Amino acid sequence: MDDPSPQASTKVEVSIRLDAQLLDQINHLTADPSKVIEVAVSQWLRGETHRDDDLTRSFLRNPPLPPRGEWND
Repeated sequence: MDDPSPQASTKVEVSIRLDAQLLDQINHLTADPSKVIEVAVSQWLRGETHRDDDLTRSFLRNPPLPPRGEWND
C-alpha cells in the first residue's frame, strides 16, 4: 500500500503568470519548474536574497596595492 509522504500532502497547486522568457530560463535549469519557484519564494520570504552577479557586487574604488616587487617593475 502506497503511503503518501506528509510533505506531499501539504502541497497546494496554484496558477501563476510568468514571462515566457523567464519560464524558458527556468526550464533550462530543471525539468520541474515548480521546485525552482518554490525554493525561490521560500528564500525570498526568509530574506535570503544573496545574489552574486555583476549588478550586486560592491565596487572597490581603490583596490589595495600588492607589496612592492609583485608588480612588473
